[in-house]
Amino acid sequence: MTAMSTRAKLGVVAASVVLLGSVAAGYAATAAETTRTPPPATDDRAVTLTPGPRLLAITDRYVSTVATVDPTGPRTVSGLECLRVYAAAGTGVCLKPETAWSYQVVVLDATLRRTRAVSVPGLPNRARVSASGRMVSWTTFVGGDSYTSSGFSTRTGILDTVTGATVTSLEEFAIRRDGRSYRSPDVNYWGVTFTADDNRFYATMSTGGKRYLVRGDLAARTVETVKENVECPSLSPDGTRIAFKEAIDADPAKGWRLSVLDLATMRVTATAETTSVDDQAAWLDGGTLAYTLRHDDGRPDVWSVPADGSGTPKLTIPGAESPSPLA
Repeated sequence: MTAMSTRAKLGVVAASVVLLGSVAAGYAATAAETTRTPPPATDDRAVTLTPGPRLLAITDRYVSTVATVDPTGPRTVSGLECLRVYAAAGTGVCLKPETAWSYQVVVLDATLRRTRAVSVPGLPNRARVSASGRMVSWTTFVGGDSYTSSGFSTRTGILDTVTGATVTSLEEFAIRRDGRSYRSPDVNYWGVTFTADDNRFYATMSTGGKRYLVRGDLAARTVETVKENVECPSLSPDGTRIAFKEAIDADPAKGWRLSVLDLATMRVTATAETTSVDDQAAWLDGGTLAYTLRHDDGRPDVWSVPADGSGTPKLTIPGAESPSPLA
């Protein structure tokens, strides 16, 4: 099979799995699998989160690292099972099974040692750590909210690893939409990304059939809308741009285009990745985005693409998902 035909199949699969309920149901099947035996490490070095020229990812549900200069080459695989992972400044977050159908947010130190753990409802979906390593966030799929026709909604929380202060759900925050106070029982959040001050953040808010980029203030416990049709934001290292998935024609049923928003001008630039990307992209550096695409049998690969709309997508870590840079 050629690379182009493989990518075409990936696009068909990604575009077909767009409703929250179907995404969650598919994820449930994967998450409910029995614990696997870790694949063998390719060398004797331990996996660490210490900053350096490596990329963090999940290989067959286990935390692993690869060299930035050779991401398709040998990788080191740990015995730590995670469904989502992310790290920054020597702090990691792992969304992992607690029992067969319950999950934990586990905060890790640089040696992958557990420092905190929070049981969370639902199926793990997104995870982030602030650039300083202090703040941790997560999103899970949950069921049972009466206002959702699909039967699924989301819960997004934030943990301060220094004080231990925990926001169990952003739905507790006051909202200003288009400059006015707003309340609705159907509000959902997902995909947090933190600014450099560890207080402000961006996330996706869904309400009334629309999805918004919101800017949040942890201390004030508020969010305000910034722009429509911005999902799964990821703030650039310099804090000036947000990578996100933009629903085609503002309709998630048509799939998403991985794009970049300039926060100063509000200009949106579509990347060269035309396959539908249902992921919260990670900035590998100031100009490159990494994200996961899945084959029709569910196998993941990490791809990368320039953030400025140039170039072409590149297969970066075969057989892996949930990438983040450790540099």
